[in-house]
This record gives sequence, C-alpha cells and structure tokens, in this order.
Amino acid sequence: MKENKNSPFYELCFPERKFRLKKEAEKFFIYDELRKKWIICTPEEWVRQNLLKYLVSELKFPQNLIAVEKSLSIAGRTYRFDALVYDRNINPLVIVECKSPVVPLDQKVFDQIWNYNYEISAPFFIVTNGLSFLMGKCSVETGVKFFDETVEYDILMTL
Repeated sequence: MKENKNSPFYELCFPERKFRLKKEAEKFFIYDELRKKWIICTPEEWVRQNLLKYLVSELKFPQNLIAVEKSLSIAGRTYRFDALVYDRNINPLVIVECKSPVVPLDQKVFDQIWNYNYEISAPFFIVTNGLSFLMGKCSVETGVKFFDETVEYDILMTL
C-alpha cells in the first residue's frame, strides 16, 4: 500500500480524486457528496468514498439511485449495507460491500454480502477493500459470475 499525498489514507485502486477533508479533535472527516454531510473518515469510509466517486464519475451510476449506509428491514431482520444501487424503477440492482484496505476479500466477506443479498435480491454485486475490486452477477440459476472488467450502469441494465 502506498501513502497518498492528498489524504491521510493510502492510495487505492481507483483513479485519484479530490475530496473535501477536514481535521477536528485529531480525527479526519470527509464530506460525503451523496449524503450531504461530514463523516468520520475511517479507512473503510475512505474506500467507500473513493468507490462512490468511481461509480458516479467513471461508470455513470446516477447519484440519485445510490443509497449509502442505510438500514433495510425485511421479515423482522435489519440489514445495513454499505451501498445499494437501484435501477430506474427503484428495484435493487447492485449491492455494495466495502472493507478497509487491511481486510482481505475472503469467504467471510462474501458470506456477509450473500446474507444481505438473500433478502435484498440485487442481481449484481461489488466487493472492494480499495486494493481489490470485484464486480459480478449472482443468481439462483447460474450462481456467481465475476466480470473481467467493470461495467457501466446502462450496460448493467441490459445484462
């Protein structure tokens, strides 16, 4: 992991972006443009903010169709996802799980996202720790298929 000269955190696998950062009481905060508020910039939050900018800027995901760190109650259980992208009919499209760069993307991480998605039923997923980025499709019929490259929002709508 390389240090990033523009932030207190490490350089990630996403294109470098400018962020609004501030430091108060020895804690760094980052301005979340989707939630319109300052958030404590933990390593996981740093990954999430970089991913969100990448989705909107590079993959053309509509900002207004991305929910960030929301709770969802289904059948009496509460799920809290890192991000959930909806299609234009407000159906779940992509479930997102972000981890700190020091967390490996192992079976435990995938078990977590599959448990969330069992109830949410998003056909696509993204898992990242900022160093690795995995995107794919999951379905009962075909199982899990990882994409060889990232897929733009409008193309996802056709898959």
